[in-house]
Amino acid sequence: MNLIVGLGNPGHTFSGTRHNVGFDVVQQLAERHGVAIEQRVVNPDDGRPAGVYGEYQDGAETVRLLMPLTMMNASGEALKRLDAPLDRVLIICDDVNLPLGALRLRPQGSDGGHHGLASCLQVLATDAVPRLRIGVGTEALPSDLNQFVLSRFASSERPQMQRALEQAADACETWVRDGIEAAMNRYNAKVQDAT
Repeated sequence: MNLIVGLGNPGHTFSGTRHNVGFDVVQQLAERHGVAIEQRVVNPDDGRPAGVYGEYQDGAETVRLLMPLTMMNASGEALKRLDAPLDRVLIICDDVNLPLGALRLRPQGSDGGHHGLASCLQVLATDAVPRLRIGVGTEALPSDLNQFVLSRFASSERPQMQRALEQAADACETWVRDGIEAAMNRYNAKVQDAT
């Protein structure tokens, strides 16, 4: 079992925001593979819905696409019942410290100040979990980063971000088929020109 976890905030209010690029990549993969993301994950502590998922087959590999239903800072609740080994979990999130559209895959590491990733690592009790960060930053970051990550992309940024999301989905597929090293070598820090 391979588990790809896209982080974001649920609901229409947050759709298309910088903080929701993890959701966007999972949706790209779901469209590519004809997956309906509608099976529920419940929090074993209280029985409340914690996420939704769908699955597809890639050769002999089962791939589960998971979107937490909690707000970003409690994303880890969707991982309390884990059906995959830690090295077969890939968490996708935004990163304001990476340039717009840049990709950064790592096999492990700190949460880097990302609260959703921190929640996941806390629940999993390790930082040895692969992650794919997608750059949503601008040259001059605003002082209010909370407001910034909840903002939508400018029209001038959208073509570059669309290419980055497609490339991130490609990177996820490479990770499933060929592993983290191959995906890192192929996709890390690529920034597509918007022209």
